[in-house]
This record gives sequence, C-alpha cells and structure tokens, in this order.
Amino acid sequence: MALTRGSFGGYEFDRMVVLFSMMDGQREVRCAVSTSAMDDLEKTAKTKPEQREEQFMRLRDRIEKRAAQKIVAGEFEGIPRGIILRSLDFRDER
Repeated sequence: MALTRGSFGGYEFDRMVVLFSMMDGQREVRCAVSTSAMDDLEKTAKTKPEQREEQFMRLRDRIEKRAAQKIVAGEFEGIPRGIILRSLDFRDER
C-alpha cells in the first residue's frame, strides 16, 4: 500500500522536534523531525519557535519523502514505535 500524508502534530519545544504523521493505509505512523535537521536543510541559523510550523510546511515534501523511505525500510525507533528524522538522514540532499 502507498504511504500518504498524515497530520501535522506541532512543534515540541522540550524535544526540539516537529511532530507529524504518515498514513500506511489505515494505520497512522507517528513521525518527528529534529529542528536542527530542518535548519540544516534550509541552511539557516536557529529558526524561531513560532516559525517552526511554517518552516515544516516549506520542507514537508522533502521530510515526508525521507520518512516514507524509513518506514519502508522498517527503521522504527522508540516506544511507541515511530520514525525520527535527524540531520544525518538528509546528508545526501545537501
């Protein structure tokens, strides 16, 4: 089944991540991308917290493409199991 876009979950300051999800059929896969990864993708200094949602939306296609690759590869982490994207995951895009 094809992976599709899920929901935007918001910016989580304590973990410095933006939460989102991908849909695998009817199953929601929880995902997160580090704010440092997003800043690295845009080659920018620290983005302000109130600008994180806007930044995620600009980068959403690239972030979701990489999340989908990790889902297909079974690279889940944590409890509950989900996908975490870090700067390292985008090293081929720079």
